[in-house]
Amino acid sequence: MIKPIPVPSDVPAAKAVSPEKPALTKKDFQSDQEVRWCPGCGDYAILNAVQTVLPALGVPREKIVMVSGIGCSSRFPYYMNTYGFHSIHGRAPAVATGVKIANPDLDVWVITGDGDALSIGGNHLIHAMRRNIGLKILLFNNRIYGLTKGQYSPTSEEGKMTKSSPYGSLDRPLNPLSLALGAECTFVARSVDVYQQHLMEVLRAAAAHKGTAFVEIFQNCNIFNDGAFDNFTERTLRAQMNIELEHGKPILFGANKDRGLRWTGTHFEIATLGEGFTEKDVLVHDAHDPHPAFAFALSRLEPPRAPMPIGVYRQVEAAPFETRVWDQIRKLRAQKGEGDLEALLNAGETWEVRA
Repeated sequence: MIKPIPVPSDVPAAKAVSPEKPALTKKDFQSDQEVRWCPGCGDYAILNAVQTVLPALGVPREKIVMVSGIGCSSRFPYYMNTYGFHSIHGRAPAVATGVKIANPDLDVWVITGDGDALSIGGNHLIHAMRRNIGLKILLFNNRIYGLTKGQYSPTSEEGKMTKSSPYGSLDRPLNPLSLALGAECTFVARSVDVYQQHLMEVLRAAAAHKGTAFVEIFQNCNIFNDGAFDNFTERTLRAQMNIELEHGKPILFGANKDRGLRWTGTHFEIATLGEGFTEKDVLVHDAHDPHPAFAFALSRLEPPRAPMPIGVYRQVEAAPFETRVWDQIRKLRAQKGEGDLEALLNAGETWEVRA
């Protein structure tokens, strides 16, 4: 007889590392595989941040799964001493969805790139976020196809000259955060590969979130798109061209925090404090606002017209999809019993094929 799948309450919950056991370290999350990205690639910095953050979460390595698609970023599972799945182009969210629903006690991370997630994988990404499945989705955005040697990607700027667009791309770029907010993703954030402390703070927040956590990470491809983010990451520009979002605090920026954002009713206005503009006029960032209108407006700001907001744009609570799935199964089992899969397979019209 085919036995029914046990509901999560019947499955031992994930346990934190026992106090009797040595605490996990970054080295525990490093696999025995040689890390093979181009020298200077931003992926190294992201790998370092993830391997630094995970030990502090108190989750055993056997309870962590890394799922990737296809692309430079998708080598990631090989370099993590956890469970992993190198899936197919654009389908990492679909594979990860199956893992999370079948095993809701696992921490499931999706590693993807701007081409993998936003081109062939766009539909899977949208619906994973819409459903609020408990996945941590890290999108490495270098605004280029690196693995296939430098073609323009869905996030490349209009007019991008590449091997596949020698006269300049005519496509308008897709904004990953605007897409995530439009899909009502419950956690939306952005960081940068070279901002290590900031990136680790964002990763910790994403790891703690119940539901889909989407993090866009600007990642420099020094071979095919070097310097794509210099207009706001270069050290002399960072203070003036970055807005570090903090929930409950005014949206200020600049070396002396003397510039801020004021909401006019239709758009953001950038002004300097003291020039007919005080801190009381500055919008206070509310990442917990259930309506993503302001977060969406923030996602439209980018250099050179405006500073680049980084940090957590949106973080709201909603029941994760996998929880609702198993709640429904429990309810139906209480109403109708365990059921009999063999009986179901043989119900209705059946045929027997004889040799």
